[in-house]
Amino acid sequence: MDRTLVEQMVARVLKELAAPRERPADPEAGEKAIPVGVSSRHIHLSREHLELLFGEGFELTRARELTQVGEFAAAETATLVGPKGVLRGVRILGPVRSFTQAEISRTDGFQLGIAPPLRDSGRIEASAGVAVVGPRGAVTLAEGVICAARHLHMSEADAAAYGVRDGERVAVRAPGPRAVTFENVLVRVSPDFRLEFHIDTDEANAAGLNSGDLVSLKRGGG
Repeated sequence: MDRTLVEQMVARVLKELAAPRERPADPEAGEKAIPVGVSSRHIHLSREHLELLFGEGFELTRARELTQVGEFAAAETATLVGPKGVLRGVRILGPVRSFTQAEISRTDGFQLGIAPPLRDSGRIEASAGVAVVGPRGAVTLAEGVICAARHLHMSEADAAAYGVRDGERVAVRAPGPRAVTFENVLVRVSPDFRLEFHIDTDEANAAGLNSGDLVSLKRGGG
């Protein structure tokens, strides 16, 4: 090992850690900085699949409220089983939905041995399949596993302040030592939504972002 190169790398890392964190560009009038929500692997279950995995009449246990109104992380977890590997302790998010959807990173897909497509949430047609195992049973999904595309939750008031609309694609700027601009960010607008930029763990790690960090809308991007 070249000690000189190692010492140079250590010095570089120490310099980055000591540098003040870059803040987002000042928002325009009426705008707010946008908090990041890093989305770890998780699964949404239908009522049918919840009962197959945990038993008839089973109800999810609220462990932690999520930022978006009405959504929560359950105390319960499931195991995903693919042709090449297993992911244990995959958090179940509530409430139950009309269909089952697992959201994982591309790295998770490599571990399982599957190739989940990059999709907007809810678009599971012809997506990847996986087996889901719970304490009382198992379900084999022919489809339903995706890498969720980056997206931006906004209330109607936030959308008006930013001058964007539901379904629009925008660009989001992340500051810091690994500063990056995320293109093709889907804007999702609803009266109950709270302002938050959602990315998966692969994207967050590449940009050095954590939940709660602040980003900004990049004008002229999309």
